[in-house]
Amino acid sequence: NNRALGHHDPRENPNGMENMTLFEVVKMGKSATQSVVDDWIEAYKHDRDIALLDLINFFIQCSGCKGAVSGEMFRHMQNSEIIRKMTEEFDEDSGDYPLTLSGPQWKKFRISFCDFIAVLVRQCQYSIIYDEYMMDTVISLLTGLSDSQVRAFRHTSTLAAMKLMTALVNVALNLSINMDNTQRQYEAERNKVIAKRANEGWSSCCKSEKELQENQDEIENMMNAIFKGVFVHRYRDAIAEIRAVCIEEIGVWMKLYSDAFLNDSYLKYVGWTMHDKQGEVRLKCLTALQGLYYNRELGTRLELFTSRFKDRIVSMTLDKEYDVAVQAIKLLTLVLQSSDEVLTAEDCESVYHLVYSAHRPIAVSAGEFLFKKLFSHRGPEEEGLPRRGRQSLNGSLIKTTVFFFLESELHEHGAYLVDSLWDCGSELLKDWETMISLLLDEPMPGEEALTDRQETALVEIMLCAIRQACECHPPVGRGTGKRVLTAKEKKTQLDDRTRVTEMFAVALPLLLAKYCVDIDKVTNLLQIPKYFDLDIYTTGRLEKHLDALLRQIWEVVDKHTDTEVLEACSTTYHYLCNEEFTIYNRVDITRSQLLDELVDKFSRLLEDFLQEGEEPDDDDAYQVLSTLKKITAFHNAHDLSKWDLFTSNYRLLNTGLQNGDMPEQIVVQAMQCTHYIILWHLAKVSDSGDMVTLRKQMRAFCLMCQRYLNSINTAVKEQAFTILCDLLMIFSHQIMSSGREQLEPLVYTPDSTLQAELLNFILDQVFIDQDDDNNSTDGQHDDEAGKIEALHKRRNLLAAYCKLIIYNIVEINTGADIFKQYMRYYNDYGDIIKETMSKTRQIDKTQCAKTLVLSLQKLFNEMLSELGCNIDRSTSAFCGIKELARRFSLTFGLDQLKTREAIAMLHKDGIEFAFKEPSPQGEGGPPLNLAFLDILSEFSSKLIRQDKRTVHMYLERFMTFQMALQREDCWLPLISYRNSLQAGGDDDTMSVISGISSRGSTIRSKKPKPVTAAKRKLPEENSCSSTDAVWMNCEQNVQTPVMMPSPHLTSTVLRDPKKMRPENSYTSAYTMPSEQHPHHTQVTWMLTQRQQAEARQQQERVNMQYAKMRNHIRRSSGLMEDDEQPIVEDVMMSSEDINEGMDFDTMDIDLPASKNRRERTELKPDYFDPSSIMDDSVGNSLFVKRRYFFLFKI
Repeated sequence: NNRALGHHDPRENPNGMENMTLFEVVKMGKSATQSVVDDWIEAYKHDRDIALLDLINFFIQCSGCKGAVSGEMFRHMQNSEIIRKMTEEFDEDSGDYPLTLSGPQWKKFRISFCDFIAVLVRQCQYSIIYDEYMMDTVISLLTGLSDSQVRAFRHTSTLAAMKLMTALVNVALNLSINMDNTQRQYEAERNKVIAKRANEGWSSCCKSEKELQENQDEIENMMNAIFKGVFVHRYRDAIAEIRAVCIEEIGVWMKLYSDAFLNDSYLKYVGWTMHDKQGEVRLKCLTALQGLYYNRELGTRLELFTSRFKDRIVSMTLDKEYDVAVQAIKLLTLVLQSSDEVLTAEDCESVYHLVYSAHRPIAVSAGEFLFKKLFSHRGPEEEGLPRRGRQSLNGSLIKTTVFFFLESELHEHGAYLVDSLWDCGSELLKDWETMISLLLDEPMPGEEALTDRQETALVEIMLCAIRQACECHPPVGRGTGKRVLTAKEKKTQLDDRTRVTEMFAVALPLLLAKYCVDIDKVTNLLQIPKYFDLDIYTTGRLEKHLDALLRQIWEVVDKHTDTEVLEACSTTYHYLCNEEFTIYNRVDITRSQLLDELVDKFSRLLEDFLQEGEEPDDDDAYQVLSTLKKITAFHNAHDLSKWDLFTSNYRLLNTGLQNGDMPEQIVVQAMQCTHYIILWHLAKVSDSGDMVTLRKQMRAFCLMCQRYLNSINTAVKEQAFTILCDLLMIFSHQIMSSGREQLEPLVYTPDSTLQAELLNFILDQVFIDQDDDNNSTDGQHDDEAGKIEALHKRRNLLAAYCKLIIYNIVEINTGADIFKQYMRYYNDYGDIIKETMSKTRQIDKTQCAKTLVLSLQKLFNEMLSELGCNIDRSTSAFCGIKELARRFSLTFGLDQLKTREAIAMLHKDGIEFAFKEPSPQGEGGPPLNLAFLDILSEFSSKLIRQDKRTVHMYLERFMTFQMALQREDCWLPLISYRNSLQAGGDDDTMSVISGISSRGSTIRSKKPKPVTAAKRKLPEENSCSSTDAVWMNCEQNVQTPVMMPSPHLTSTVLRDPKKMRPENSYTSAYTMPSEQHPHHTQVTWMLTQRQQAEARQQQERVNMQYAKMRNHIRRSSGLMEDDEQPIVEDVMMSSEDINEGMDFDTMDIDLPASKNRRERTELKPDYFDPSSIMDDSVGNSLFVKRRYFFLFKI
């Protein structure tokens, strides 16, 4: 019985595994694969049928099938019948099977499964595999399983067949080696003189050669059977994992046995599959090719393949899958190593620019390619060059790096270039001695000196290399964060930092002295000291070099007025003035002397500048401005409170307001300096006295900035706006958070006037056309960079104001003027406005909804003022407002219960606005804003059914009896809005299309979906929410007739006539007492008559449509009468996974019984056209017509 179930002979072993199947043993992984295979071979020698049955059940069970092949089935049934029987017993409750299950145990199982097959063939390679029984049976079984409809059978058997093929390739390789040895021995014996020739040796060689030749023929037959029976069909399987297995293994075959497999007949499959739509498969193609190109001896055999598929490999460097792009670049690097002439300059340039990619693995791979191409080739004249210095080989390579950096025209991305080259060229990039020599030393005779532009680029590269060495992490934007360094990396970091300090402590003062007047070079050079180990100044006795550095910084401050340079000087002083180091006193004295000189100079110049009765000249203004810029730059990083600069700056600003002739840059710098003064005061506030002073200064400064918002100068207004937004954020109610309640007196809340002025600034300065932008001082925006910079500035201004809305510092409804610009300025500010809407909704859903409808109302009023009272709803202005409403509606998401109250209030405000203004045509005409209901209908789909009824009842409060009977075009907004609120049909997701006119509309037949019992329904008695009750109470004084349920009018959606009649529950719930309307009986009769007439018309239309459909179907059937059942001869996906490889939802295919392999080959030859088999741009499709079968496109 155990034999019949596929069990082994009992195995007595230390692990106690007795009466266990091969699958269970391999799954447990406790026993060595070698011993398991040896046990099976012994069983095979004893009874090969039982052992083979054991092996067959092993493959069946590895597929996840619960059934087992019995001895009776094995003896009397064909493979196809066995597979069909196993398919019937397959557990289809779950799509998982051992190869797809997750967890460490199943990952080990896959490895053990592959090892078992490899060891089995290796142990049987000398006798059993040639008995024409075992291998034939296994290959036949795996070939049949690989053609199964069941994915588990197909995947498992394909993997087994591919690993079996790999094992046979190893056997064939060994046979080939033995054949060569035997052939040499045979030739040696044959070349001997006949008298000296040993008869036994001669006959032994002949016999051995014949035996090896026969074995090789057998192996070749086996490999051909697997390749043609499994690989040729499965490498284009619908399942990506199966395709990946095939491509991975063919790469192994070509690498192992290149003499037999490395030719175009096999390479073409890899080349075609590089167009696969799944990144996993494309990745396997590239890794397979890497193993081939790595061996330079195989280069000549790959020449034709390279020329044919090189363009595809180059294009894959831009693959949407990052892993694929990385491997494509690595493959091109190997191609480059094998031959320099293969890749053209254009091919190389397509890889070069990837060193600036934000994805670091891609950039590093591209950096390695660049390094191999530009830096790895050394001529004989370079062999004798010194190792360091200007004349060294590194000097030439550093120049090459500078030239490449300049040619790439991405000068602001020097850190990205250095990071890309760091892994392969860090030794070159850390040769700072050579870089310093190139900058300071005079060129040798005949040597071309670096230009000013090249020197600037070299200084930037040098700074980036120092930063990379001392921080040991990628630049901002390229990396997930700082990683933990290993002990070796920490030691390297410390060593590099020491080298930087020792080298640049001496060289930096010299570099600053040489380039003192160059803004770009000085700015970069002044950033180097922050990477110093300041203790080395003392331990290395380098104090004189520190003094030289401080003198040079003082000189730079004295000579420059550029803000970037001054801030770099300020930052350098801030880093050097560290109380933890012994050099603090020396640096602090120098800093104090510098600031004393600047403040005294500013005070003296200010007195002369503000002296009454004299007109200040341009030179005085320049002196005041330059000194003030230096003080402001230092105040950013240093506390200058002891110099009491607030009075001077406030006086300067006040004079500018009174006279109106103050230079704009002086005002801008004075405001910035005063801003820093207040922030430093806040950071040091301790007692109530300081708090009172700070409060007075802060409020006086805010009022000053508010007055400057009305300045005629754009730069001044921008500065005042930015500082006001910052101060309102800092001194908002949140200043008391985290246990700082004592700061409550400092809270500053903007009044309505300030809020209005801030909003007006945004509307005037941000929401402008690009051509009208004059924000910069020179007003020139001809170049693209200038336009981008101006847009960036406007985005910052808008973001500053939106933060005030988000943090509830200004009223949320002020955002209406921002939100209404969402569509018009979507490309420029869409992300900021959308995020603001999202944040405000988190704060207050209802208030946010009211703000959204207010923004729509503002746009509607603007349209009325431009177009007049007669609104054409087909105009671009109206359609734009309606589209904006649709976008607003989408932002509420799919959870209607969370936004229920907000949406209801939105409709309430919209209805009130629509009926707010009377008709300009007099009594009987539509209200002025009635067209707004068409816009409001975009939000009807967000109402739940109960709220639709409530909103509908609220709408009827504003309607008169005559309004319900109107059918003219001007009343269509009311009609469409009422239809969108009908709760009797599938209206929850209906959005009524604008622009419906009396000339007719397209009628679409929509099959109603039955309401299932499982769908959750809210109780009817809860249809009116608390909000609804508020509406009812607050609107009792509105003297408008309350209408009966509106007649159901023809809409764009064709409905069942039964659904067109009002439901009893709806009528009874919303019918008002009869005494409130004197014509109740008459009105009810009129409406009933109209409903019945319209219902009859709808029924006639439905009947006509049904008759047309029947005729169409009847004619269509006649065309297809001759079509017979299609025959599908080769199946590449199982019926259970048909949707996985298809772009459509479902397809039912009747599959005939599988034919044997030989018949199938005769019926359907293999077609290998890469353009029709695999393409990234096409999806999977299967077209079956009559008896023709078309291949799956993958």
